[in-house]
Amino acid sequence: MTTFYDTIKGLDWDEVSDSIDRKTERDVLTALAKNNPSLEDFKALISPAATPYLEQMARLAQIATQKRFGKVMQFYIPMYLSNECSNHCIYCGFNNNNPIERKTLTDAEIMAEIAVIKSMGYDNVLLLTGEHPREVGVDYIEHAIRLCRPHFSTINLEVFPMHVEQYRRLIEAGANSVYVYQETYCEKNYRFFHPKGMKSNYGYRLATPERLAQAGIHRIGLGALIGLQNWRTEMYFLAAHLHFLTHNYWKTKYSISFPRIRPAEGEFKPAFHMTDKAFAQTIWAFRIFDNDVEIAMSTRESPELRNHFVTLGVTSMSAGSKTDPGGYCKPDVALEQFHINDDRSVTQMEAMVRSQGYDVIYKDWDKILN
Repeated sequence: MTTFYDTIKGLDWDEVSDSIDRKTERDVLTALAKNNPSLEDFKALISPAATPYLEQMARLAQIATQKRFGKVMQFYIPMYLSNECSNHCIYCGFNNNNPIERKTLTDAEIMAEIAVIKSMGYDNVLLLTGEHPREVGVDYIEHAIRLCRPHFSTINLEVFPMHVEQYRRLIEAGANSVYVYQETYCEKNYRFFHPKGMKSNYGYRLATPERLAQAGIHRIGLGALIGLQNWRTEMYFLAAHLHFLTHNYWKTKYSISFPRIRPAEGEFKPAFHMTDKAFAQTIWAFRIFDNDVEIAMSTRESPELRNHFVTLGVTSMSAGSKTDPGGYCKPDVALEQFHINDDRSVTQMEAMVRSQGYDVIYKDWDKILN
């Protein structure tokens, strides 16, 4: 079967960038008039030529989102199990080279975190670790899922890439979704950002969503880290990845996210900057391109921006988040993956969402459906 790598390996990054920049006003209008835009139409929607049409894109995104998802915002919360990591990603606070204290939660600490998270009203949790298969391997993650299973309707994961059979183990244990971000689709520069560790293998990471779909996961999360490369080109490849998966693995649901780099241990300085206007253009372009995809926005973004997007294309947000292992019981900024930007409580976030006429949901589905 053709893989996504087979699909994109003949594409030149710079040529794709140029083709996006060459899109015209006519191309944008053509894309906006279509019910099912193509990948070429997506290029137009993220191009500089689309800038004068952002208000129209926002309206279309709002209509499409409400039609498909209703006037609701799903809340989720990350729970960091460990900051152990064998990778050397130069932009990440968990980088193996960074002189930070390493911590992996014990069973008792996991249960204590669960108690705090449940007191906040959550029934939808995202379990995260650094990528360290020896220190925080499949056995540990499977055990953590089984500890969480009685307490949450939905258990999502963001952990190291695995083989199909390993994913099947985690699904059997109770995992509903797995999020794996390519970080950057630019293969020629990928190794610069990921010089050592498992993550340095571009092809293996790129094929992870395909292995997840083959394992039978309910939902796959995709994304790219904004700041490493030209955001327009990055978003085109992310859209191409989403298009490939939805057409070849149509039984699986998909979620996308485009986190912008935040300050973290190591003080990495991104070479590329995405403005708030460009961030908005990206969200609306994806919503117009794919009405069914879920779009998540984390506490990396500012309160003002998150307020704005409750009604404009986003379907899920985190709230009350901590990015350090054990952070809900004993916060320790020295253990954080990155510094959050929106530190409002769950209560404050819920009030903000409801003030805009939207309902808040704290779970993805009922336990009986698992």
